[in-house]
Amino acid sequence: MKAEGKRPVRAVELGGRLCSVCGRVSEADACGVCEAELRERKPHSLQRTVAWLITAVVLYVPANVWPIMTTSYLGSPTESTIIGGVVQLWLHGSYLVAGIIFLASVMVPIAKILSLAWLCWISSAGYRLSRPQHTKLYALTELLGRWSMVDICVVAVLVSLVQLGGLLKIESGTAGLAFAGVVISTMFAAHAFDPRLIWDAMARQEEEFSDE
Repeated sequence: MKAEGKRPVRAVELGGRLCSVCGRVSEADACGVCEAELRERKPHSLQRTVAWLITAVVLYVPANVWPIMTTSYLGSPTESTIIGGVVQLWLHGSYLVAGIIFLASVMVPIAKILSLAWLCWISSAGYRLSRPQHTKLYALTELLGRWSMVDICVVAVLVSLVQLGGLLKIESGTAGLAFAGVVISTMFAAHAFDPRLIWDAMARQEEEFSDE
C-alpha cells in the first residue's frame, strides 16, 4: 500500500524475488513452483545490454553500406543497399514492399537501439523522469520489440516476388548477414535488460530528493 506522501513499497525491499520462469514472487533462493534460481535483478544486466547494443551498432554500418539485394528489372541487374533498394522498389511501383522494408530494416532497428540505450542511461545515470514517462518509454521499447518480427514478413514478400518470376527479380546480398546480426543483437539486448533497474533508479532519486 501507499501511505500519504510516501512512495510505494517495492517487493525487493521486503525481500521478495520474482521468478523469471513462472512469475511467482518468493523470499527464498529458489522458486517453490519451478525450482528455478531466484535473483533480485538480472546479473550484469546493463553491461550485457550495452555490449549487445554496441554489437548492433557495429553491424548496422555494413548492413547499410554493403549491398542488401540485387534487383533485376528486364534482365538488367542492379546492386542496392537498403536505402537504394527501397528507392528501386519504389520507382518500379512496389510501394508496399518498399514501405515494409524501410520500416523494418531502417526505422525499427534505429528506434530500438536508441530506446534501449536511453533506458540504460536513465537506469545508470538516474535521469529524472516521472513514473508515467518511465512506463511509456518502456512500453515503447516493448512495442518496437514486437515490430522486429516484421523482418519475417519482409523475407516472405521478397520470396513471393521471386517466385512470381515477372519483370522484377530480387536476390539477397552480402549485407543480409550483417542485418540479421543487427536484429539478433537487438533481441539479445532487449532480453538482457532488466526493466526493474528503471524503478531502482527512480527509488534512489526519490530518496535523494527526500534527503535534501
